[in-house]
Amino acid sequence: QVQLVESGGGSVQAGDSLRLDCQASGRADKLGTMGWFRQGPGEEREFVAHISRWDSTYYTDSVQGRFTISRDNAKSTVSLQMNALKPEDTAIYYCVGSMKMYASTSRFEYDYWGQGTQVTVSS
Repeated sequence: QVQLVESGGGSVQAGDSLRLDCQASGRADKLGTMGWFRQGPGEEREFVAHISRWDSTYYTDSVQGRFTISRDNAKSTVSLQMNALKPEDTAIYYCVGSMKMYASTSRFEYDYWGQGTQVTVSS
């Protein structure tokens, strides 16, 4: 089993930056792909970004160029640096992990989820 705990959410103005961190514990050394999903008010949970064990990354189009995902396998952490935030980025952000080595944008491919951290961007 793997436990994921997010930190770093908050309320900011449009154009500001935030960094989200996620600490994995348990059998974290077995994790293949890690990533982030988000769920805005009244919306479906959606993919944001993922990173493979070998640091290959992929982003949804709406955050490409503004968000950067990174990972430290030695510390079992994954982070999401969010720049130039927009009101439409307002959501609960979830850290996710999978034992699979192939990456996916589908939420059904991720076995482990954090409890989520709120990000609110006001205009």
